[in-house]
Amino acid sequence: MTVLSSRPAHPVDPGLVSIALEVAGRLANDASDVIMATAGRGVRPDSDESPFDWVTDTDRTLERHTRRVLTAEFPSIPVFCENSDVDVPGDSEFRWVVDPVDGTANYTAGMPWCAYSLALVDRWGPVVGVVADPYRSQIYAAARGRGMRANGTPVRLTERQGDSLVVCTEMTRSGPWPGMGEFISTAAIAGTGVRVLGSKCLAVAQVALGHVAAAVLHGYHEWDVAGAVSLAVESGAVVLDRRGAGAQLPADGLLVAAPDAADEVLGWWQSALQVES
Repeated sequence: MTVLSSRPAHPVDPGLVSIALEVAGRLANDASDVIMATAGRGVRPDSDESPFDWVTDTDRTLERHTRRVLTAEFPSIPVFCENSDVDVPGDSEFRWVVDPVDGTANYTAGMPWCAYSLALVDRWGPVVGVVADPYRSQIYAAARGRGMRANGTPVRLTERQGDSLVVCTEMTRSGPWPGMGEFISTAAIAGTGVRVLGSKCLAVAQVALGHVAAAVLHGYHEWDVAGAVSLAVESGAVVLDRRGAGAQLPADGLLVAAPDAADEVLGWWQSALQVES
């Protein structure tokens, strides 16, 4: 039996949480407008650049705007971004992490599957998380102990969410992760389809929304998923590492799942890794 993650019992100043939610929501709305106004305009990166590493003018614009607003509103809290920061140090009480456009290859092609992700994080995990899903005109928001909302409507996972016939995963920057083919085959035998849609953030968000049974990420950066993990935890999803240990932002891979699907999907993942090794 897996160790189920639970809502952390680490309170944060309610005033800070309320202000952080309000500011993050405004930034997510701004980002949604910019992404919808610019998507699919034929960005042409350098010829030697991998599509998984593309950085567009929109990424840079949204990063600058996000940094400017957060620095003004929360001058003592550092801001870390996918496109500018190699790593996220852990010596600050709080930090903001932002991915201006998660799913950049989809965005540049005009495919309707990308997101803006912003989270306030402390040593125990996300405190506040906001995800903008521009093509569906949705802003998803959550805060520790306050639940998750989609465009203001509360979202909570119900029983039998694991009956979903879909699980999401994503490739690494270099391609399929070790054991990915075996994982897909095992899921298919069990009657479950695996989808690789090009956004780690939205993959996790689909679990929080109850659309898919689970999301498996062999590797990730904090800014990829912190906002969506906040949604998942507050909606009642299970968050585990590849060993089955509960952790909100584990260093050793990430499984986010409906509670009644977690054990089965974890088993597929662990078996696939053993076969590969």
